[in-house]
Amino acid sequence: MVAGFRAWTAQADAMAEKYAAAPGPIDFASAKKSVRDVALVESLEKMYSSSSPPALTYEWSKEDQDAKSQLIEDAKAGLAFTQEMIEDTEREIAYLRTHRTTREVSTSDMKEVYPDIAEEVEKEIENREWFKDTLNK
Repeated sequence: MVAGFRAWTAQADAMAEKYAAAPGPIDFASAKKSVRDVALVESLEKMYSSSSPPALTYEWSKEDQDAKSQLIEDAKAGLAFTQEMIEDTEREIAYLRTHRTTREVSTSDMKEVYPDIAEEVEKEIENREWFKDTLNK
């Protein structure tokens, strides 16, 4: 999505640069030499010389500018949140890699790594709920 937006803005910038200047004059003389119907080219030349259409310009409304600015700010806030989540996830992955469960891990080590589970197990032992979490109740 971001790459597509960047490509679109690059294309828009290139087109704005390309069409920033007024177009050059049309070379009707060379067109008359290369086209069989010279009368057609002459009528187009006559129409071109007599016509003067107003320049077409686009005004970006203030409301639309504000809406787009708000979208950009929302995207920046979302990016900051995503970066924070990435950092948290990387920390969690590093923690889980250092506390990987293997055959060499003791019960005390497991209690240190997962204190909430250890507390629940101790409570179940004290309450003599031996088969609380089994499927066959």
